[in-house]
This record gives sequence, C-alpha cells and structure tokens, in this order.
Amino acid sequence: MRGVAKAAERRLRELFCARFGEARGPLALASAPGRVELAGNHTDHQGGCTISAAIDRRACALAAPNGTDEARVLMDGFGEARIRLGDLGPREAEFGASSALVRGMMAAYARAGGRLRGFDLVTCSDIPVGLGVSSSAAFEMLVGAVIRAVCEPAPRASFDPTALALEGMRAEGAYFGKPSGAQDQLASAHGGVVALDFADDPPQVSRLPLDLSSCGHAAFLVDCRCDHSRYTDEFNAVPADMFAVARLLGERRLQDVGYPALLRSLADVRAKLGDRAALRAIHYFEEERRVRAQRRALEAGDFAAFLRLVRASGASSAQFLQNVSPRGDAAGGRQPAAVVLALCAHLLDGGSDGAERGAYRIHGGGFGGSVLAFAPQAKAEEFRRSMDGLLGYEACLPVVVSPQGACAERIA
Repeated sequence: MRGVAKAAERRLRELFCARFGEARGPLALASAPGRVELAGNHTDHQGGCTISAAIDRRACALAAPNGTDEARVLMDGFGEARIRLGDLGPREAEFGASSALVRGMMAAYARAGGRLRGFDLVTCSDIPVGLGVSSSAAFEMLVGAVIRAVCEPAPRASFDPTALALEGMRAEGAYFGKPSGAQDQLASAHGGVVALDFADDPPQVSRLPLDLSSCGHAAFLVDCRCDHSRYTDEFNAVPADMFAVARLLGERRLQDVGYPALLRSLADVRAKLGDRAALRAIHYFEEERRVRAQRRALEAGDFAAFLRLVRASGASSAQFLQNVSPRGDAAGGRQPAAVVLALCAHLLDGGSDGAERGAYRIHGGGFGGSVLAFAPQAKAEEFRRSMDGLLGYEACLPVVVSPQGACAERIA
C-alpha cells in the first residue's frame, strides 16, 4: 500500500482484529512521515523560513467505521482512547496525551465541514520518540488523513496538505498543550524536501532539489538520550521570549518588527525583558538570513556553502538561542546534547590542512533530543562507528529523505 510497508500493514491488521474484531465497513490505510529540520531553528513561529525534509520513518494506521457515536482508538505502545463525536472540546487533563491529538483532529475535521462518524482506529509507528523528528506532528497528520478516508467527505475538508498541517498545528497547541509553528506538520504532510516561508498565511511551500548522496554526504541524527519532551516548559519559553520582544516593539511577531527596529530598541528590550530575550531575537534575524542563503545554496548546487551555514546556525543556537542544554538540572550535571556536539566537533571539524569534513548543530527545538550531523560519504561509516563507540550505545540514525508525505486510501 502507498506509504505503508507490508510488515506495518500486517501489524495493523493483527492489532485491529485482536481489539475490534471484523471491520463493519471499508478499511482505510494511512501513513505519515517524521521529519528533520535541515535549516532554521525556532524561526517558523515568528514568520521566518525553514527547510525541512520528510524521512523514511513513518506512523501508520488502519481504520474502519464502527456504526457508533464514538471513535475507539488503540495506539500501539501508547494506550487506548474513546472519544464521543459530540465531545470534541479541549481538555486540560489530556495535555501531552495522544488522545488529545485525536480529539483535536476530529474537531478540526468537523469545523472544516466534514461529517464525522464513529470509527475504530489502530496505529503503530517506527518514528523515534524524543529525538525531535516530530512524532507528534506525524501522528496528527496520520489521524487527519485517516479521518478523511473513513468519514464522509466535504469540499472544505478535502485532502489539502497545507490545510491539514495547519489543523495539526492548532490541535497541538489547543489540545496537546504545546504551542508551536507549523513546519513539522507541513514537512510531514507534503513529503520530500521543502522550503517553508511563514511570512504569510497560509505559509508558502516550495520543493527543493536535494540528494545527499549526490552531494557526497550522509546525514545522521545523533540520539542524545535526553527526551526533549521532558522540557516542554523550556521549549515554550523560546517562542514566548521572541513574542514578548515583538509585543514590546508594537508587533505580533519578530518578522513584522524587522532587524533594524530591534537594534534601535535593543537597550529598551534588554532593560525590560532581559538579555536572554534580546539574544533570542537577535538569533531569529541572523538565522532568517542564513536560511535564505541556504536555500539559494541548494538551488545553486553549492552544498559546501550550505554546510558552512549549518555550522554557523549551530553556533548561534548554542550561544544566542540557548536551546542546547536543559536548565532543569541547575548544577549542570547533565548536558548530553553539548557532549554530542563536542564529539561531532572532534570527528568532523577540519584537520591540520583546515579542510572541513562535515557540519552539525542541535536539531529541532533542542533541549536534548538529537544533533543533526552531515558527514562526507567516504567517512560516514567511520563517523557512525566512532560516535557510537564514544557514547557507548547505538546513537546514529541515518537520515533518508522520503518523497511521500501523509497519505490515506480505502482498501478492501
């Protein structure tokens, strides 16, 4: 089936039969990919640009109508939920739970004019949790896609990847309790490598040509073994600081402020909001410049220039955005992402001849999670073995770009 491996389909059918028995109507099969952020760190929520790629790790689902007034959901490894069609408002008690995302996506479908009906749904996933590859966004896109396949269609609830992504973003904020930009959902919904520009509503999505192997490099996510979902408060403080600066300067977001206006008012920003907020705002504008330059580099086939900007982004994220090490441990005893970055520097920085051998930076929202590393193809396995050996566990997840975004189809 499109986007679903045979092994995953077999697993879904086993789960469905064991939990719900024989389906009462036509089955719907769906999947959605995780994603990596290739460029741009905390720019999307301020109206900036990012570059993201869907990966070959996917969340998958099988569903069928059940003839009742509720959705019954079994999430492999994440429990069960029962959601009545007439009870679709946010619940604070559900914040952080997968059931909240199901409820939020059902509500979004109803708001878009779709007619909900009761259904049974089972899901499974091979997307790693806690690495910053957007397992929650993929789950939102998965649920939105399968609802469209199993429920009665309506024109305003058609399968529009951008509209579906924006529904997921709103569900994550209002129902899951984690406000964010829409880049994760857009990358999962569209698939492939996409340049995303959030200056306008809806965001602009453009496909980019990128074949890592033809660029002579391999990409890895290096697992820091520090689940970033444990640091939601620190993650939320990043956009909160940026929004606070924008409000102080009379605008909704930093994109509307402009860099010159920030610099003219920097003393006032520091006095009223503190240096951390000022530094995060500076990071935003410098990162926005970098992402635009990275897009031009990829379009021109200049991967070396792209990598130079990855390194600059990593330095800015660590020094100014300050999203590498969680502050939950006040003593600083645990800084796993910083350790991974130090090892990447050891393995990938230039040698005595000054030649650069790769690039790396904190990935996604930061505060643990993973580090994105680019290694020359000829050195990729050596990098992987060395990193795994230095950390003492299998840390490196190869990044393979998937052209297929969120998808769903009815099957017999």
